[in-house]
This record gives sequence, C-alpha cells and structure tokens, in this order.
Amino acid sequence: MLKAISKSIFGSANDRYVKTLGKIVNQINALEPQIQALTDDELKAQTDKFRAMLAEGKTLDDILPEAFATVREASVRVLGMRHFDVQMIGGIVLHRGEIAEMRTGEGKTLVATLATYLNAIEGKGVHVVTVNDYLARRDAEWMGQLHGFLGLSIGVIVPNLSEFERREAYNADITYSTNNELGFDYLRDNMKHSREQMVQRPFNYAIVDEVDSILIDEARTPLIISGPTEDKSDLYVALDQIVKQVPEEWYEKDEKSKNISWTEDGNESIEQMLADAGLLQTDNLYDVENTMVVHHLDQALKANIMFKRDTDYIVKDEKVVIIDEFTGRMMDGRRWSNGLHQAVEAKEGVKIEPENQTMASITFQNYFRMYPKLSGMTGTAATEAGEFWDIYKMNVVTIPTNVPVQRIDEEDEFYKNTLDKFGAIAKSIAEKSKIGQPVLVGTVSIEKSELLSQFLDKEGVKHEVLNARFHEQEARIVAQAGRLGAVTIATNMAGRGTDIQLGGNIEFRIEDELADVPEGPKRDLEIDRIKAEVMAERQKVKEAGGLFVLGTERHESRRIDNQLRGRSGRQGDPGLSRFYLCLEDDLLRIFGPDTLFAKMMNSNLADGEAIGSKWLSKAIETAQKKVEARNYDQRKQVVQYDDVMNDQRKVIYEQRAEIMDSEAVDDVVVNMRHDAIEAIVAEHCPPGSYPEQWNIAGLREKVRDTLGLEPPFEAWLEEDQVEPEMIEERLRASADEIMDRKMAGADPAIWRRVEKSILLERLDHYWKEHLATLDALRQAVFLRAYAQKQPINEYKQEAFSLFESMLETLRENVTSILVKSELRIAEPPPPPSLPDLPDFLTGHIDPLTGLDNSNDGDGSESRAALFGALAGSPQAAAGPGGHFPDDPYKDMEVSRNAPCPCGSGNKYKHCHGAMG
Repeated sequence: MLKAISKSIFGSANDRYVKTLGKIVNQINALEPQIQALTDDELKAQTDKFRAMLAEGKTLDDILPEAFATVREASVRVLGMRHFDVQMIGGIVLHRGEIAEMRTGEGKTLVATLATYLNAIEGKGVHVVTVNDYLARRDAEWMGQLHGFLGLSIGVIVPNLSEFERREAYNADITYSTNNELGFDYLRDNMKHSREQMVQRPFNYAIVDEVDSILIDEARTPLIISGPTEDKSDLYVALDQIVKQVPEEWYEKDEKSKNISWTEDGNESIEQMLADAGLLQTDNLYDVENTMVVHHLDQALKANIMFKRDTDYIVKDEKVVIIDEFTGRMMDGRRWSNGLHQAVEAKEGVKIEPENQTMASITFQNYFRMYPKLSGMTGTAATEAGEFWDIYKMNVVTIPTNVPVQRIDEEDEFYKNTLDKFGAIAKSIAEKSKIGQPVLVGTVSIEKSELLSQFLDKEGVKHEVLNARFHEQEARIVAQAGRLGAVTIATNMAGRGTDIQLGGNIEFRIEDELADVPEGPKRDLEIDRIKAEVMAERQKVKEAGGLFVLGTERHESRRIDNQLRGRSGRQGDPGLSRFYLCLEDDLLRIFGPDTLFAKMMNSNLADGEAIGSKWLSKAIETAQKKVEARNYDQRKQVVQYDDVMNDQRKVIYEQRAEIMDSEAVDDVVVNMRHDAIEAIVAEHCPPGSYPEQWNIAGLREKVRDTLGLEPPFEAWLEEDQVEPEMIEERLRASADEIMDRKMAGADPAIWRRVEKSILLERLDHYWKEHLATLDALRQAVFLRAYAQKQPINEYKQEAFSLFESMLETLRENVTSILVKSELRIAEPPPPPSLPDLPDFLTGHIDPLTGLDNSNDGDGSESRAALFGALAGSPQAAAGPGGHFPDDPYKDMEVSRNAPCPCGSGNKYKHCHGAMG
C-alpha cells in the first residue's frame, strides 16, 4: 500500500530516470534551429567535425546532443521522418548500454540510428543485430540512406557471402546482421589458420533489436558448428522398429521438459528385445560396450513419443524439416543433434543423413558478453528485467509512448474444449469481418493455424495464413493486415519486425501495384491515388474499432502475449484485444494447478458456454510465471556449464591468435617439448621415490614412442646420486640436439611454416575431441546428484582435469611429430596456400529440449543485388544465384583458390570461376 502511494506521488524509479533524460532532450531541441540552418554539405561535414572533437579529447557523451540533433535533421531530409522526443530518450538509453522498452509502432528502427551514428563516429564498428535476414537487409537499405548521407559506410551480413564480402561488411562503420551469422562467423574465425582469413575485427558496440527474443528466448540454444561422422543408418532403423512396438507402461514421459525415461519393467523388457535383435554386445544393457545403443534407443523413443509431425517438424520433399518453436517457421537445412534428427528420419521412413560431431560452439550469453558495450530494444522486456541484469548487466528502461494508448484489452474467455473454443473464435471473427474491422489472430503452432483456417472456411471468411513462409512475403502480408475486413492468422507474431498500419501500408502498395509504371507524371498521379485510398480506408477502419487482436491461447511467456497485443493500438490508434482459452490448452494442461481442472469440471460448464473470471486469469498468470521461471533456470544452467567451457575456449582461442600472429613459434615448440619431457619423467620416476621404485621399462617405451630415443637408462642408474632431474635434463639435451640438427639442414622459413601448421592442426584436433568429451560429461554428470553432489561443481572439476590432460596430450603429440619428422624438398615448393574451411553444418540447438532455433534464410537472392555495389564485387554483373554465364578466364587454368584475375579481391571460385 505504502509503495503504491509513494509511486503515485513521486513516480516509479523508471519514471524518475526517464525524467532526468528529458534535460538532455531539451539540449538537443535547443540545437535544432542551428542544425536546420545548415546546408546539405555542411550537415554532411558534421561527421568529420565530431571525429576531430573526439581526437581532441572530447567524449561521446560530450558530443551527444549535437550528434543526435544532426541525425534528426538528416532523417528529415533523407527519410522524411523526424525523431519524436521520446525516440531521443530511447537513443540515449541505447547509447548508455541499456535496454529501451518501446511499444510496437513507436519507431524503434529509427531510434537505433541515433546511438548507431554516435558510436560509429569512432570508427571502431557498430553491429546492429536483427532476428532474421530480411530485417537485416531491409534496415541496412532503409536506414543506410541516412547513415550514408552522413558519410558512414554500411555493411550487411547474410548467409552465402564470400569471405571477401564478409570482411568488407565487418570493416564498415555500421554492420547489420542476424545474431546467428555473427556467432557463426566468430566460431569460424577461430578455426582459421591465419589472420588474413578472419573476417571479424575486435568487438566494440552492439545494438540488439528484439533483444528479448535473441538474448532470452534463443539463449537456451547454443550455436554449434559441426562436421559429419560415420553412417549408422541401419542402427537407427532397427531401433525405430523396436521402439514402435513398445507399450505405454514401459516408459514415463515429462511433457514439461520433453524428456522420457524407461520404467524398471520397461528396462528389462527392452533389454530382452535388443538382445533378441542382436543389437547388444553384452548381456547387460548398461555395460559400457552398449553405451551407443542405449543412447540411440533413448533418442528413438523420444522421437516417436515426444516429437509430433506438423508441430515440431514437417516432412517436405522426403526430408524432415524442423519447425521453430518461437516463430513457427520452417528451418530448412537445420538439424537436431545427438542422433535425434536421425531418429525422426527413421520414424518417418525418409533418407537418414549421417550424424554430426561438434567442432566449435558458444552460447549467445557468452558471445554477446564479449562486446565492451551492449544495448537492446524491444516492445517487451520488463518481465525479464531481472534476468537481463543477472546475465548481461543491462538495465531495462520503459520509454513512454508518443501518444497515449487507446487499445482496449478485454478479459479472457474460457471454454471447455478446443472445438468449442475455435467455434466461438470463428464466429467472433466473422462478426468483426462483416463490419470491416481487421482481425489479427495469433496461434502457437502450425497445427492450430490450419485447424482455425478450416473453421473460418466453414464460416465463409476470407483470410491469410502465416506460419512457415519467407520473411519478405510475411512482411508484405503483415503490413496489409490492417486493411478493411482483413483477417490474418499468424503463428507466433514475436519479432516479425513489421508495423501493421490501419488502412494498409502505402509503400508496399506502391511497390506491388506500380512495379511496372515508370517514373513520371502518370506514376505520381497513381501514387497520389493510392495515398488517398489508404487515408480514406484508414478512417473507415478506425470507425470500425481499429485492429482486433485475437489470441487463440496463452503462450508460455507473458512477453509473447504482450507482443501480440502490442500489434494493435499503435501511435494512438483505436484497437481491441482478447484471448480465448480452454482446458485443453498446453499451458493449462501441463503447467496449470491441479485444482484448476477439478474446479472447472465441477462447475458443470455446458458445451459451447464461455466464462471469464479474475481467479482464472490469476491461475493463468501463475502458470506462465512457472514456465518463465523454469525457462530461466534452463538458460541459467546452460550458461553455467558454458562458462566452464568459455574459460577454456578463451585460452585456446587466445593461444591460436598468438600462434597466427607470430612470425615463428620455435619458443612455443621448445617449451612444449621440455614440458612433455618433464611430464614423462614425473609419471615414471615420481619425485621423492627411490630408483628401485621407478618404472624404467615404461619410461623407455614412452621415450621411444614420443622422442624416438634409446637412452642408456641402465648406465645412468648405476651412477651415484641419480635423480629424476638428471634424467630429465639429459633427455631434454638429447631431444634439443636432434631438433638443432634437423633445423640446421632445413630452410628456416619453410621450417617455421611447418611448425606453425602442425601446432595449429594438432591444437584444433584435440580441442574438437575435448568438446566431444565435455558434451558426454555434461550428459553424465547429472547422475552425481544421486551421490548428494552438485553436478555443476563436479563438472567444473572434471572439465579442468580433462583440459589439463588435453594440453598434456597436445604437448606430447606435437613434440613426437616434430622430433620424428623428416623434411625433404626435391625442388622449390610452390607458394604456400592455407586450406579453406569445409562447409561445416551450423546449428542452434537446445541441449535440454533438442529444439533447433537457427536462422532459416539462405540469403542467396540477396548476394548479387546487395553486395555488388558495397564490396566492389563483380557479382553485381552475375547471373541468377551469383554465377557468371560466361567466364572470360576459363582458358587460363586459374587455381580455384587463387585471386580472380578480374581484380575483385574475391577468390576465383567465388567470382568468375563460380560453378553454375
């Protein structure tokens, strides 16, 4: 009570903070007349002026008011849009490394230009992160006009770009990209063999659009780069056939976590079935020899019981295609890990592709925490403010709307079952459609979208269904969802990035209707006609009540519900929102309190009858909070385990960088050799022990295998006061002598390259094996909880020991290869060329649920159009897909990896030598 009274008098802490920012906005506004008086050339020169001020010792905060005033005026001249004062507040919040929570339709894309421009002036690079390729391209082209006017360079990262194009994009002042592309480029860079091959530069500042979607929803899923392993198709098929015979009483399932486990009777019965099928190497199912069979058996059971067709995946063109749980889109080319995708392929009877092994991985938490400054913007972040601070140390600031919100949020309606609910929804939509009120319907799955579509067909309501199409097509349909009488069904509207304007979107209508009309008086008249039609239609829609947002059930996150509601009532428009629920909804069925079912059933709710109550709304909110808490625990667990790997990852990546930057690595190689010898002697001649206790036979064998030496150990042991240090010193001297002789007879430059190449190759090999070991450890360490031990603490200890063991093995292996190697060069070698990285598979997979949430656009269509001009690449002249119809250099026998003779800077295979 006292808190409420205090808030009503003094305002909330957020309100007071926003009020303080108003003083800076007043400074910006005071500069507006002065900036407006500048000519275009003088306005463009502001960028050089600011750079000079920074060089003289000014800070970004010092130049902020004038820089923001400059961006505002440039926006008016280039884009025809003037930043509102509340958008200025949002820009200040972004510059300070905080999260700006702004309602849908408040112009977050324009807000980002303020902080982007200010921070890009330093020339260290600013990354603007979006949720899909379409938005990255759109924002780069749209806002790039403003930044280009002010003299800043723009880059954009989408899939299927060449290394040259990526490097050019990252070297730009401002780079637009998706979160997945940034993370995968970071991992790929740290698998390369020279600095020249790397595309990213040191991190500086990032602005994350839809920050809750990227840093919260997708943070459960680490980015993974993987390569293929051996084919086990026969095993997948055999286990799938066995699992399909398993009765329900043999297993227990947990729908909350999508996990499944065998009962005691089930264990015995399945063990017998596997033995009869000849799939077990021993009599006991859980002997170490049967580990692989048990793992794939569990995956086959999960695939058959927990993963449902047309909900978790679809079968398209004889392939299993994952459906993104957050956006409802198809994830072409993405696969589940740990054999789960192969198990689903066996279940559906399609071709089984080989499994993949992890080559590199990182979580979004640890990736984005590498930026010295990080900020974000979204329409819904306040409910996750605690997590943003705990994980990223980012404060959430709620920015007031430019115009008061007029939307009416009605009570939820509750029905007995799904059919009653969808029947009522269809009738409500039909009623709204008749009066011309546009309706946006939010569903949680493709299956529910198709079911509702059938109901609307029966009602004779014309509608559009959005669930698994391309982003650009989605954007066009969503943009017109505010037209008179429009009905649009969308699966998970979060992060689609397009405003719904009442009466329709003028720009899209011009593009669609006037694509073939050339510039001139006729086109201008047609544009005026479209604008007049849209304005007239907008007035009719407002009179009909504005956009009606209808939710077919509550999402497990309150943020997603709020994002859906936020599509209506933008910029003071009228609007309406309502959610329809029933007992069969997943949220209530899985997470609702047990008493909820009993109370509702005992109320004798009649078929087709609807109720609404505060008690019900409270129960739903409680269920959502439960899920949010569970998901936070999962994300926290993921980052806790990845933090352990992250410490090791930093060591390995820093070591790789030092090796790549060094002209010679002979000092590293010598230290590794000496450390290896010290470890070998310490293992067989423990300090403090007597010579009679030493394992001389084992020492002789180890020295022979590692160093290729046959020292006279017996003679050494006959000497007085023999010590392990003496043996170590003599072995070290012998090994150094061999290496000195070898290096004396070799070209120093060639030998340096050999050492560097072997060191990098062996480091990558053992790091890859170490990642696989840590994956296995993470899956097994939870069993330690039965011994009353903390799994995370056990994981830390085991991972540290494994890392030490890996480094020891690496030292021995590199030493052995270099000591035993012979360098023979019969003729002068060709100029060395570093190998290209293979086309690894990239995945973004949840280790807890198995769901994939990777980026799903391929970006192929954007290459030629978007990057030909930016990178100076001849791809602009290429044919479809970026390939040249006629290669003028085909008779020159140019190497595929050599620079293209045209001078583009691209490799020949990525330029004129591209295969059709």
